[in-house]
Amino acid sequence: MKELNIEAKTDNLATVLAFIDEQLEKYNCPLRQKVHLDVAVEELYVNIARYAYNPEVGWVKLRISVDDNPLAVSITFMDNGKPYDPLAKKDPDITLSADERDIGGLGIYMVKQNMEDVRYEYKNGMNILTIKKNI
Repeated sequence: MKELNIEAKTDNLATVLAFIDEQLEKYNCPLRQKVHLDVAVEELYVNIARYAYNPEVGWVKLRISVDDNPLAVSITFMDNGKPYDPLAKKDPDITLSADERDIGGLGIYMVKQNMEDVRYEYKNGMNILTIKKNI
């Protein structure tokens, strides 16, 4: 398991993705799964950076671990920002045109569609969101 503690600023996204990709390379993660993970990490990290502490800036801890049988990567995001469960919002109706849909929710919907598991809990003053992807 590896961890990265980083200030939750959108300027740090490249550092976050480099940290994740470095770990994925150790396990010869196929490109398709890497792209799915990178898109999910970007969506979740940027949401934390933009909204969790707004208008202040706080910290986020990312924890990446790899499980065997099947080979899977779990990435956990932990922050002390405003309590927010992104999984509680109803999925957008993607059969509607962009003009007909409500704003927001498409990013977390894509995360849920591309991961094997997505879990949220609020514990001890922390938002804890974990995504899991089989590789």
